[in-house]
Amino acid sequence: MRTVAVVGASLAGLSAARALRGQGYDGRLVVIGDELHRPYDRPPLSKEFLVGTMGERDLALETDDEDLGAEWLLGVRATALDGADRTLRLSDARTVRTDGIVLATGAAARTLPGSANLAGVHTLRTLDDARALRDELALGGRLVVIGAGFVGAEVASTAHALGLDVTVVEAAPTPLAGPLGPAMGAVVSGLHTDHGVRLRCGVGVKGLSGERRVEAVLLDDGSSVPADIVVVGVGARPCVGWLDGSGVALDDGVKCGADGRTSLTGVVAVGDCAAWYDPGAGAHRRVEHWTGALERPAAAVTALLTGGAVDPAPPRPPYFWSDQYGVKIQFAGHAAGADSVTVEAGSADGRDVLAVYRRGDTPLAVLGMNQPRLFTRLRRQLAARPA
Repeated sequence: MRTVAVVGASLAGLSAARALRGQGYDGRLVVIGDELHRPYDRPPLSKEFLVGTMGERDLALETDDEDLGAEWLLGVRATALDGADRTLRLSDARTVRTDGIVLATGAAARTLPGSANLAGVHTLRTLDDARALRDELALGGRLVVIGAGFVGAEVASTAHALGLDVTVVEAAPTPLAGPLGPAMGAVVSGLHTDHGVRLRCGVGVKGLSGERRVEAVLLDDGSSVPADIVVVGVGARPCVGWLDGSGVALDDGVKCGADGRTSLTGVVAVGDCAAWYDPGAGAHRRVEHWTGALERPAAAVTALLTGGAVDPAPPRPPYFWSDQYGVKIQFAGHAAGADSVTVEAGSADGRDVLAVYRRGDTPLAVLGMNQPRLFTRLRRQLAARPA
């Protein structure tokens, strides 16, 4: 291969570029990113960056002396892929002819219909999003967070620490029931009420009121919540629409094998846009977590450079963490499929649980709240089990 393009300049794209050089690729390397920024760390955007304890330089993922010998095309999007000759078309009318492509376009925050031109309404996915939200939170007032997922919960926690009046609205009866199950989802989301943050569950959002700036969140039950600032945290969609007609198979992301290979020769996918095949589950999974973006690209790059199937090591169970109201929340594995969950240390009331999810006698996942030592031990045991 003489030219490889990495489409996406965040953690997954940077990890792929590093893997390419680390595995001996010395040809032309082009990294394409739709943001103007070099790769940066996203998890702090909803926590340390918003509260002001971390600056933009602290977010940088590249080291000061790192040089991948890459051409960085930033502030430009890939708009189409000609699968026949692996040519990328860019939003500035340029084209990039490649021999191999790493798709790392990630995901974009879902928005609330009708909110585009209303001041005070935010999503939080990018550094520019975080800058705009940080400036508004500094003014104080009433914040409504729509969606009690991890990002929404972290924003609520941060805003509470900054002294804002915070309400969280969640359409599901129990927040975090998807990733954690209803019992543990209720325990973790109880942190909101523990700290005086109002939590409205089981009610959807009908819309927003306000002429130029948001004034209230209108709920399906006919009530409303006054708001000076609104953060919409209702999930993300994979950025794959530009691949329509390219020959790359899509199904809630880029459908790829356990080694990251797509349906198109010479094209692999990594990060939040990739729906990898999970042999243990017998299905494709798109997992939006930091550790996957860091670790999985190495296998995909091996498959790309060798041009054939790779038998990667079994992936470690998905792992994610969250910091809310001074509590460190850690989770590894898949709660779906478990038929029991038991608290094995701490207590729900103390918000310091160590809980294990099992199917029969087989552990599938582990949750820790301020239990880093026990959690780490059980996470290792979980990873050591055969898929």
